[in-house]
Amino acid sequence: MNFSVFSEKQLRVLTWWCKNSSLKNFDAIICDGAVRSGKTVCMSISFVTWAMGNFNDTSFAMCGKTVTSLRRNVITPLLPVLTELGFSCREKVSKGLVEIEFGGAKNRFYLFGGRDESSASLIQGLTLGGVLLDEVALMPRSFVEQAIARCSIDSSRLWFNCNPENPMHWFYREWIEKAKEKNCLYIHFTMNDNPSLSQSIIDRYRSLYSGAFYERFVEGKWVAAEGLVYPFFSEKINVSPDVPFCEEYYISCDYGTVNPFSLGLWGLCGGVWYRLDEYYWSSKREGSQKTDEEYYAELKKLADGRRIEAVIADPSAVSFIECIRRHGEFRAVPAKNDVADGIRRVSEALKCGKIKICSHCRDIIREFGLYRWDSNSTRDAPRKEHDHAMDDMRYFVSTVLYGSADDGLLVFAAER
Repeated sequence: MNFSVFSEKQLRVLTWWCKNSSLKNFDAIICDGAVRSGKTVCMSISFVTWAMGNFNDTSFAMCGKTVTSLRRNVITPLLPVLTELGFSCREKVSKGLVEIEFGGAKNRFYLFGGRDESSASLIQGLTLGGVLLDEVALMPRSFVEQAIARCSIDSSRLWFNCNPENPMHWFYREWIEKAKEKNCLYIHFTMNDNPSLSQSIIDRYRSLYSGAFYERFVEGKWVAAEGLVYPFFSEKINVSPDVPFCEEYYISCDYGTVNPFSLGLWGLCGGVWYRLDEYYWSSKREGSQKTDEEYYAELKKLADGRRIEAVIADPSAVSFIECIRRHGEFRAVPAKNDVADGIRRVSEALKCGKIKICSHCRDIIREFGLYRWDSNSTRDAPRKEHDHAMDDMRYFVSTVLYGSADDGLLVFAAER
């Protein structure tokens, strides 16, 4: 990685803790703002150089939503830079540890994932000289507070980094709004604060998002989501009049008995996934409920003899997943089910043309025009209505197009 110039904000992040800095008395630093704004790389370099310049034989923590995402977003780009700067780095993957030596000092940097409420127990018991929390807004409060509590050594400091979320998010209310009283240095980034980004790349990111996600990830604002979830959806752009011949097939499923039941048949053609066909059953509309065996018969009819790689199923549909597995004809995979992340991924897939909807799939097209954010929610959540084809599409996109071993699921390739 080569750096020819840093922006003023990046330089502030790199040097705020130095002895001659006017900012050296802060106890913590918070960097938030747009994606690709250059905050993560500068913060990670600064964190390590601060630690190595002020401590020896001390433990530190570097945390991400998961250890895999931490390695991908922070550790992998960071270690070559440190090596080029003269640091000696040795990663012990099995121990979740990076040992770093420089100028006679040697310190330990433990890697942690703050994935859910149970993650807080992972970091208990450590005594730390400092902690770096990357993507802190994606971590549960219990984990973040446990990590902070571990920093009991004199002169320890806290380092926070994130993209914006809902303005009712606990981190925004407790840390960003209270940065002054917590003695935190707060630096807000936009894409223009990253001199390594060309205008064409900035324009590409601007084209990927709309609505609240545009304001958050491009403009770096903490705003609430409202209105249509996919306001940019266009039958002219996102709907295909043709049903192509495909080389690979999946079926996605949102399960319901009282609520509607939705299946989507997806096929890969020329690097694009098409929703080729669908099945949608609303017991309220039809006046009767169906059993798991009846739904299985509809799934088999939708497959129509094709080789289905897997049925990506609503993870709460335990009985239906078991029904599929019992028949032994299709492989059933519980879907990845993070709603907000899934919606962002669907938005990107639609805007990039990675998925298209065939024109006779009228139930999902109908739901695109009705699927709205819940304005009464304190977090990003769509209304629990007109969301069944939306959910099965989200399951497919999150699990097949964006699936990763990081989430304990099977890894699927969107393009071969």
